[in-house]
Amino acid sequence: MPKIRINDELEINYEENGSGRPIVFVHGVWMSGRYFHKQLQALGQNHHSIALDLRGHGHSSHTEDGHTMATYAEDLHAFLKIKGLSGVVLAGWSMGCMVLWDYFKKFGDENVAAAIFVDQSPSDFKWPDWDFGLFDLPTLVHLMSEVQTGREKVYRDFIPMLFKRPPPAEEVEWMVAENMRIPAAIASAVLFDQTMQDYRADLAKVTVPTLVIAGGMKDKMLPTESVKYVHENIPGSQFSVYEESNHCPFLEEAERFNREVDAFVGAL
Repeated sequence: MPKIRINDELEINYEENGSGRPIVFVHGVWMSGRYFHKQLQALGQNHHSIALDLRGHGHSSHTEDGHTMATYAEDLHAFLKIKGLSGVVLAGWSMGCMVLWDYFKKFGDENVAAAIFVDQSPSDFKWPDWDFGLFDLPTLVHLMSEVQTGREKVYRDFIPMLFKRPPPAEEVEWMVAENMRIPAAIASAVLFDQTMQDYRADLAKVTVPTLVIAGGMKDKMLPTESVKYVHENIPGSQFSVYEESNHCPFLEEAERFNREVDAFVGAL
């Protein structure tokens, strides 16, 4: 698998397929670019499809520091520049959306033609004026402790919660294996930084054509209304709800997802 060296300590692992306009997929917390294997193949037929591993994740360098949304955004910016990519469509899923929002905060639309945000709310914390958060402080502290003392069980419990229907056992196994690549200390650190972010005031900084995608199953892990908030606060954005999906519409309804992304990118 190819890697790009960002600096003396950091190499970013990535996979790519196809040619044309670049679509760069940015994964969620504890995950890796492998989660986008169905997009690399299908969207690589008409576009240059790229999936990277953020620092500390997957096969990228497990650096001791830098596990914040802001640093991940800087890494992404460096990756695009070193690889010589422009007119890019940035596609974030879950925490990957937060990385993109930090990108737009820091760099505006530099090198970016459009954005896709997949099933993420502006904040995962239960602020006094935000009812859609996943965590209060005691819950977050407990989960961080569990990651330190038994992260494989955490992942085995967590992964089925991402889907409307449990994935086949062999798929769960490779997902757990990918998640286990991230060291426990990094897993706790990035979970904390992600959870304490609040991007509600930053959504309007996304000024490029935007597609927001939400899973739409009833009683899903992340309320659909919280993702709709993203759409409502990015002017001119498009919004699609995937009724047969929980948190992973790009895997759960891959054919529809790939068709919609292909059409969105093709219309730019």
